[in-house]
Amino acid sequence: MFLTITTTGTRERPATDLGFLLHKHPEKSQAFSTSYGTAHVLYPEADAERCTAALLLEVDAVALVRRGKGKGRGGAPDAALAQYVNDRPYAASSLLAVALSGVFSSAMRGVCNARPERAAEPLPLRIEVPALPARGGPELVRRLFKPLGWTVTAEPVPLDTEFPQWGDSRYVRLVLESDALTLAEALRHLYVLLPVLDDAKHYWVSSDEVDKLLRAGEGWLPDHPEQKLITSRYLSRRWSLTREAMERLELVRLAEADDSEVEDIDNAVGAEGETEEKPTPLAVQRRDAILAALKASGAARVLDLGCGQGQLVQALLKDPAYTEIVGVDVSMRALTIAGRRLKLDRMGERQASRVKLFQGSLAYTDGRLKGYDAAVLSEVVEHVDLPRLPALEYAVFGSARPRTVLVTTPNVEYNVRWESLPAGHVRHGDHRFEWTREEFRAWADAVAERHGYGVEFVPVGPDDPEVGPPTQMAVFSMRTDVNDEKEAKAA
Repeated sequence: MFLTITTTGTRERPATDLGFLLHKHPEKSQAFSTSYGTAHVLYPEADAERCTAALLLEVDAVALVRRGKGKGRGGAPDAALAQYVNDRPYAASSLLAVALSGVFSSAMRGVCNARPERAAEPLPLRIEVPALPARGGPELVRRLFKPLGWTVTAEPVPLDTEFPQWGDSRYVRLVLESDALTLAEALRHLYVLLPVLDDAKHYWVSSDEVDKLLRAGEGWLPDHPEQKLITSRYLSRRWSLTREAMERLELVRLAEADDSEVEDIDNAVGAEGETEEKPTPLAVQRRDAILAALKASGAARVLDLGCGQGQLVQALLKDPAYTEIVGVDVSMRALTIAGRRLKLDRMGERQASRVKLFQGSLAYTDGRLKGYDAAVLSEVVEHVDLPRLPALEYAVFGSARPRTVLVTTPNVEYNVRWESLPAGHVRHGDHRFEWTREEFRAWADAVAERHGYGVEFVPVGPDDPEVGPPTQMAVFSMRTDVNDEKEAKAA
């Protein structure tokens, strides 16, 4: 990985002051050990008119795999080769961001005893990153950096210059230019936004990452137009941490608007307000309803189809009544996050034997899904194109045939109760449809009839007398007469 920082100057205010600000002498080449390799700092050019500092990070890919024990990007159990053959030694990522904060820690804080006036004033800066993963493309790069005062050049890197018809890769060559920012501000922007653009981190994201984000985002993140995206990606989409960060950022914004301290704003709620119970999130109510239905079914071996980041699998693992729990998702990234959430690499042998995660598409039959007591499709069907829904139906009800199937999906009638949801909009950008209660019942009844199940309907969340509950759940149970008929044929 490679990054350069360039500034210009005059004989009175030489560009080589960059060495003082970075606390790295321009006439020396220095090396610093990191957890996953070696960071080198050198100066390709250094005179009064122009000075460039380069950070070269040599990543030990083998050490990254061994120390990560399968965690992070490329660390999924079904991607063994990808652990060793990947872009991590070359493309800027959270590895480079961590190296920046370690090697240039004083510069990032704006500390420079030798040139304090230079540390506090804007510099003419040019930052280049030859290979930057950009999940979202050049347009997202511009949306992230431009509001911060940068002139942004993000050139897509072609997949292969010999075959232009293959199109562009997900990498860009990034050039940032500004004369309105301090060096500390520039480094903090990079520290946060490099892993945000990569949309992955090489280490487990814990609660202390919120503090790191707020420290590095001080002065710019509270008012950034892409604040929510930045916060979510930086915290690896861990919703609890993202919510905490967003709440704290809102406090900072309110304090700045009111010209007061954050502590004063945070303490504005009286003791009575602190004792008020917060409403239980719908996601928690949905998970509780699923757990109750599974318990009532007597299931011991459970499939979570479309398991996402593993919240339900985690809840099931806490109950020893479930002897085998399988999480299936088409997204390998979601499975990687689920593995981190479950701490599979640190799980005891007995506990680990109860859980499996594997990649699979519900659009196709899969022999691995057969023979289970129950299957859960929680907020899954609405993400499937309607023409492909019969394929999912057959894969689950016709081929896998668990004794119990739980399906939850949004009730579109309830959307009028969401004040923040514009009229006519679905709840999530990836929803292909959202059903009324009547439409969901018609689909579920037809599926049950075709495949030999009975079906009951359970409201999830507050059951509004006019529009019903926010989530609707169907509990499919295989009819005993169907089992008897199968046994008779087998005999």
